[in-house]
Amino acid sequence: MADFASILKFLKDLAKSNDRKWFEKNKTKYLDTKTGFDEFLADLLVELAKFDESIATLNPKKLAFRIYRDVRFSKDKSPYKVNMGAGISPAGKLIQEPGYYIHIEPGKSFVAGGIYMPDASNLAKIRQEIDYDTKGFLKVLHDSKFKKLFSKLDDFDKLKTAPKGFPKDHPHLELLKHKSYIVSHPLTDIEVKDKKFIKTIAGACRTLKPLNDFLKNALH
Repeated sequence: MADFASILKFLKDLAKSNDRKWFEKNKTKYLDTKTGFDEFLADLLVELAKFDESIATLNPKKLAFRIYRDVRFSKDKSPYKVNMGAGISPAGKLIQEPGYYIHIEPGKSFVAGGIYMPDASNLAKIRQEIDYDTKGFLKVLHDSKFKKLFSKLDDFDKLKTAPKGFPKDHPHLELLKHKSYIVSHPLTDIEVKDKKFIKTIAGACRTLKPLNDFLKNALH
């Protein structure tokens, strides 16, 4: 079982000393952290496969994102991420398909799902499906259990006007403005360190699966 207290401590220490010298000195701690997170993902996959067979055969060691940052186009030249993240979808890491996302970071952990920044073609398909089956989409978003965990679609990236091909007075224009169709639920450090954490994540993913199912149907 992953020791999330140690994982959170490592990430907290990394945030204070985000440089290569410190990282190399603490490389063993990082490797222990990575191993623990991979073990957690392996156990989580077993739980998720109970209700989502599409991800049952994934390799848990290939789901976590690299801790090394791409700083080429960033003003922030810190070499390392201060979180552990993993994308879980049929093809692996949420590349142009709906899935689940786990983010572990001291004070900022969360579980999420849906599809992030689909390309123009896939985004058009999703908007078309929402327009065609608005009732079905709203049924997912308004489900009481869903709303309790995921109050609404994350609106961090939306168009300011109507997307091409849709009227400005469309009755559900706000749903169509999204560039990503993501929901997320914050997690406290206490929840992350709890022995029931894996059940918490699996339960959240089960709750958001209808959103993924709607999006998958739109793309096929």
